[in-house]
Amino acid sequence: MNNKSANKLQGLEPVSVWNYFEAICQIPRPSKKEEKIIAFLSDFSHTHNLSFKKDSAGNVLISKQASKGFENRRTLVLQSHLDMVCEKNRETIHNFDIDPIRPYIDGDWITAEGTTLGADCGIGIAAQLAILSADNLCHGPLECLFTVDEETGLTGAKALESGFFTGKALVNLDSEDDGELFIGCAGGIDTVATISYESINPPSGLFAIRISVDGLQGGHSGDDIDKNRGNAIKILNRFLWQTMQKYDIYISDYHGGNLRNAIAREAYALILVPSSQKEHITAEFNLFRSLIESEIILNEPAIKLSLESCEAQLQVIDKVSQINLVNAIYASPHGVLAMSSRMPGMVETSTNLASVKIKPENLIEITTSQRSDLESSILDASYMVESVFQMINADVVHGEGYPGWTPNPHSELLQLTKLSYTKLFNSEPIVRSIHAGLECGLFLEKFPGLDMISFGPTMRGVHSPDEKINIQTVDKFWMLLVELIANY
Repeated sequence: MNNKSANKLQGLEPVSVWNYFEAICQIPRPSKKEEKIIAFLSDFSHTHNLSFKKDSAGNVLISKQASKGFENRRTLVLQSHLDMVCEKNRETIHNFDIDPIRPYIDGDWITAEGTTLGADCGIGIAAQLAILSADNLCHGPLECLFTVDEETGLTGAKALESGFFTGKALVNLDSEDDGELFIGCAGGIDTVATISYESINPPSGLFAIRISVDGLQGGHSGDDIDKNRGNAIKILNRFLWQTMQKYDIYISDYHGGNLRNAIAREAYALILVPSSQKEHITAEFNLFRSLIESEIILNEPAIKLSLESCEAQLQVIDKVSQINLVNAIYASPHGVLAMSSRMPGMVETSTNLASVKIKPENLIEITTSQRSDLESSILDASYMVESVFQMINADVVHGEGYPGWTPNPHSELLQLTKLSYTKLFNSEPIVRSIHAGLECGLFLEKFPGLDMISFGPTMRGVHSPDEKINIQTVDKFWMLLVELIANY
C-alpha cells in the first residue's frame, strides 16, 4: 500500500529507530552544510546527559557509559556520516538547504517525494541515537562517531584528530545490503578536466533545439557501476557526435550529471542548426531514440529522450572547442575497467563520467571519479582519463584521493558479528568487500590496528531520487547491532 498521503513512518519497528530517522529527515544536512544536524546532536546529548565533543572539522563524538554489569567490557565505536547526497528530479521543487525530506511508506519500502531519501547514512545515525537514548540495552562503553562531508570527499574522516576516540574496534553503519558483512572497500580519486572556449556569435538563419536525456536510474558510482545502467552524458554525447559528422550544428549549452559519486541520470544540450537541416536532424533523432531504447530498455525502462524547439541563445561555443569537447567525452571511459581476481564477481577497477557543466568565464568542467581495490589501478585509471583530455589541451587536476580498506578475514570483530548474525537468523552472512569508498581506510591510517566491520539494511537507488530502504531489513539491522554491542 502506498501511504504517501500520510507521509509518516508510524507503526514501524523498531519504533525508536524510525522515530529518529523521521526526525533526521526534518533537518537539512547537505555535504559541507551539517551545522543544523550537529546542533541537533548537541541538544540530544544535553537532553540525555551524554558526553559530547566536536573537533575543528565538525566531527562529533557522543560517549555513553557501560550498562550495569558491563563496566569491564572494551569500548566499541559505532560510526556513521552526517551528510547526505542531495539529488532531485528536475520537476521537483525542493531546496536542500532549508526544506525537509518527505519520506513515505511504499509497500515494503521507505522512499521520498522526488528527492534522495538520505537513508545513506541517516539510518545509521538513527540507530546510534536509538542506542544512546535507550535505558534497557546491555553493552560496554560506547563511543558514537558522526563524521561530516563523507559524500563529497570524506574530508571529515581525513581531518579526524588522532585520539578523538579511544575504542580499538569500530562498526561502520554505512552499508546497504542485508545479510552481507563488509570487511574491505575500494579507494578512489576524482579527476576534473577544464576546457577553455570562446563565445562566438552564430551565423544567421539558425534554428534552436533542446535535446535531453531523462528518466535514467542513476545510482551509486561505485556499488551500481556494474549494473549496466545508462549514463545520460554518454547517451547525449553519442547523438551530438553522430550529428556533427553530417550537419553543421552549434552548441550553445551542455549540461549533464551532478555529483562525482552518482551515475549521471539527466543531461541536455542546446544546439543551433540551419533551418534547412532541422527536419533531417529530427528524423535522425527519432531513429537514434529507437536505437538507444532497444539497447538499454531492459535496464532503463523509464528512459526518455526528447527533442524540442527552444529560444536561440545569443552566443555559442567556438567550433574547435565544440569538436574537442564532444570527441573527448565520447572517448572518455565510463564503467567497469576490470573485475577482481581476488574476490570473484566483484568489480576491481572502474571510472564514472560524472558531470559536464558550463561554468562562468568560458570554461567547461568535466568531472570523473575512479575507484579500485588496487592503489596502482586507481592511478592507472586516472591517467587513462587524463590522457584523453590532454589530447585536447584541457587543464587536468586529480584530487587528493582516499585509501582503500584491505580486508582482514581473521578480524575478531568479524568473527563475533558472524556468530551474532547466525544466532539471530539461523543463516550464514556473506562476507565481502565493497566497490565503494568507506571512511574505514582513512580511520585505519589514523588508528593503526583498528578492527572494523561494516553492515546495514538493504537500500536501493542510493544517490538518486529513487533511493529507498527496505523496512523489514531495518529491523534485522537493529537486532544485529543490539546483539553485537551486548556481546563485544
